[in-house]
Amino acid sequence: MAFDLEVNGVRHSVDADPQTPLLWIIRDRIGLSGTKFSCGIGSCGACTVHIDGQAVRSCSVAAEAAAGRAITTIEGVSSDGSHPVQLAFKELDAPQCGYCQSGMIMTALALLNAIPEPTDADIDAWVTNACRCSTYYRVRQAIHLAADLMRAER
Repeated sequence: MAFDLEVNGVRHSVDADPQTPLLWIIRDRIGLSGTKFSCGIGSCGACTVHIDGQAVRSCSVAAEAAAGRAITTIEGVSSDGSHPVQLAFKELDAPQCGYCQSGMIMTALALLNAIPEPTDADIDAWVTNACRCSTYYRVRQAIHLAADLMRAER
């Protein structure tokens, strides 16, 4: 069955089973590989994207549920890695292996859009993504730095 998805501002006509997880449509049909597969059950957060500005775990969302909604992947955050969240993660070496980085950044961005000056408790409550390298402390620092950078841009 064919349906349309808007990913990073570009409309894509997709011919696939509507129940296919959005993750696989993004990666295999649209060709954007920044969104990662890890657990497949919506637990780890490596596959986090935004749908209408809300962070969602794309491995647990049927593609048809995203039809007619604005989907943003890590590739849509900035074309050159210049978004304050990306810059903060880079400056503080928040990722170690980097596998969780796109999901962490997408989650952090949703948090900062909702709570521009988050506390450590806010970060702990919002960022439930798994990082096998355990760089959670640096991730928290990067989110605080990103908040400062975003505030400076306003």
